[in-house]
Amino acid sequence: MLTLEEALTRLLRAVRPLPEVERLATFDALGRVLAEGVSSLLDVPPADNTSMDGYALRAADVPAPGTVLPVSQRIPAGAVGTPLAPGSAARIFTGAQIPAGADAVVMQEQCQAQADGSVRIDATPEPGQWVRRQGEDVRRGSVVLPAGTRLTPQALGLAASVGAATLAVARRPRVALFSTGDELVMPGQPLRPGAIYNSNRYTLRGLLQAFGCECADLGIVPDTLAATRDALRRAADQSDLIVTSGGVSVGEEDHLRPAVQAEGRLDLWQVAIKPGKPLAFGEVRRGAASTGSAWFVGLPGNPVSSFVTFLLAVRPLLLRLQGAPVAPELPSALVVRAGFDWPRPDRRREFVRVRRNGEGALELFANQSSAVLTSAVWGDGVVDIAPGQTIRRGDGVRYLSFADLLS
Repeated sequence: MLTLEEALTRLLRAVRPLPEVERLATFDALGRVLAEGVSSLLDVPPADNTSMDGYALRAADVPAPGTVLPVSQRIPAGAVGTPLAPGSAARIFTGAQIPAGADAVVMQEQCQAQADGSVRIDATPEPGQWVRRQGEDVRRGSVVLPAGTRLTPQALGLAASVGAATLAVARRPRVALFSTGDELVMPGQPLRPGAIYNSNRYTLRGLLQAFGCECADLGIVPDTLAATRDALRRAADQSDLIVTSGGVSVGEEDHLRPAVQAEGRLDLWQVAIKPGKPLAFGEVRRGAASTGSAWFVGLPGNPVSSFVTFLLAVRPLLLRLQGAPVAPELPSALVVRAGFDWPRPDRRREFVRVRRNGEGALELFANQSSAVLTSAVWGDGVVDIAPGQTIRRGDGVRYLSFADLLS
C-alpha cells in the first residue's frame, strides 16, 4: 500500500494549475486564489498618525508632569493640521495625522483640559509615544499578498488597505459530481426496502462549494456500464475534475472501474490510511467537440471514508488546480493532550474523530466505524495516529482540526 504522502505526491505531480485568470472586484474575491501577487500602491499608514485620542506635542516641551501648554488646534481623523507651534499642543483623535513639528502623543487620560483652553500634561512623554510611523505596516511597492494566496476576509481587507480595487484570481475549478448505485435514493423520496439515502452527494457537494468550485451535479447514475460511461462523457465535457464515491471495486455491479478505463485511464491505489483505503485516480477523455481530458477521483463509498479522503487527497488537488502552493503533506498538526486510550493500533495510519473538551483534552467518539457520519458532525477534528502507535490518556497526540483541513 502507498503511504499518504506517496499518494499525494503522485496526485500533485500529475495535476497542473488551471491557466485561466479572472479579474474580480476585491469585494467579490472571498475564497478565491490569487493568480498575481498584490503590491502596495502606497505606504500604510500613508503618514505618521496617532493610535490614541489625546494631545500631540513635542516631548521636549514637557520636561516634567504638570506642564501646561496652550492648545493651538484640533485635529480629527481625516483632517490635516497645520505645523505645530513650539511650546503648544494639538488636540488629536485616533487615526489623525500627526502635525509637522510634533513627535509624541499623550493620551487624554493623562491630560487635563483647563478652563482657559490650555491643557495640563500629567505624564512625561517619550519621543515617538503613541505614534504610528508612516509605512510601519506596509511599504509602497512591497508585495503584501503573493500569488497563490487563498483569500480570507482579512486578506481582502489588506488588499483594500493598499488600494487594490480589483484582484487577478484563478478561475474556479469546474467539478462534476455523480453517484452510482441503484440502492441510492434522495431525501424526500420513499425509502424502499434495501435503499439508503444518498448522504455522500450532499457532503461532497458542500465540500466542493467550500473550496470555491463550480459544481455540476449529475445526480444518481443507474448501475449499468452504458449509463456510467455516458455520465463520464457528459461530466468530462463540462469539468476539470470528476468526483465520485463508491463503485470502483470489482463487484458485478461496480461499473465505474471499467467505465473509466474505457473512457480514459484509471489508477487504483491502496493507501495505508483508515478510514479510506481505496482511492482511484485517472483521466476521462473529452468528446470530439472538446480537447484534452478531465481528471477523475473516485472516493470510497462509506460516508466517513469519503469525507476524510476528500480532506486528505481532494483538498490539495483542488488547491493545486487553483495555483495555491501545496506540499504532499498535511497541514501542521497541533500537539494536544489525549483524553482517551488507544490500546489496539492498526497497521495503517489512522484518523480518528475527536473533539476538544472544556479542559483542553481530546475526547474520542465512541464509534469509529467509517459508516457513522455522526462522528464527523460531533467532532471538530481528527487525531493522526501513526501505524502501530498506541495512545495512553494524557499523551500528547497530533490533532488536525476540521477548520484547518477546510482552509
